[in-house]
Parts: sequence; structure tokens; C-alpha cells
Amino acid sequence: MTSLPPPSSLAPEIAARLKRGADGLVPAIAQQYDTGEVLMLGWMDDEALHRTLTTGRCTYWSRSRQEYWVKGDTSGHVQWVKSVALDCDADTLLVKVDQVGAACHTGDRTCFDADVLTGDTGSVAPARNQ
Repeated sequence: MTSLPPPSSLAPEIAARLKRGADGLVPAIAQQYDTGEVLMLGWMDDEALHRTLTTGRCTYWSRSRQEYWVKGDTSGHVQWVKSVALDCDADTLLVKVDQVGAACHTGDRTCFDADVLTGDTGSVAPARNQ
């Protein structure tokens, strides 16, 4: 049985524009505001977006724990929101942040530096036999 999402205080004019997945979530890309470095991908529902917009700190919905989490509350690696934008299809958020410390749960600065599939030359890593 699927439960309904909790009520949200997200402005109705913003909520009406969002295209959510079947689970009610929208992907949110966190990017360092001054360097353009892509830090991580998280998930937001209407309430997480509302909290992000009103508190100035990124709030995500944890799909594994089924609860809200404010980036940095336990790790100290806070994301201070500089801007939030909706993409042209209204199905992805870009959150420009000032990242304090690591963005990745592994302790790395970004979630996208450990498993690079192409080199600096643009060549694609060979496919593995499956």
C-alpha cells in the first residue's frame, strides 16, 4: 500500500509546475555555485523543496530511510543554498550551493569523481562483458 505524501507548504504556483516521478519525487542536482562543480544528486518532494527554499539549507527525501534529511545535520557538511532553478521540462531541479566539506556520503568532495567512465580525451572506457 502506497502512502500519500505528507502535506506541504510549497507555494501552489511552484507545485503546479513540477513534473514528479511516480513516487512523487523530483531529482535535485547540487552544484557548487562559484565553480560549477557537480556535487551530488538527491531527491525532493514538495515538502523537501519548500524546506530548501525557506531555510536556505538543502533538504532531501531519503528513499532508503523514507524520511527527510537536511544535508549536513549529522556530518557538518552543510549545503547553503544560493539559488534553485527548474529545468525546461520542469522535471529536474538545479540547486546551486556553497558546499562546506564533502558532498558525498563516502567523504569525497563530489559523488562523481570515483568512477569516471571516460578520460580527459573523451574516450569511452571499454564495455565489460556481461
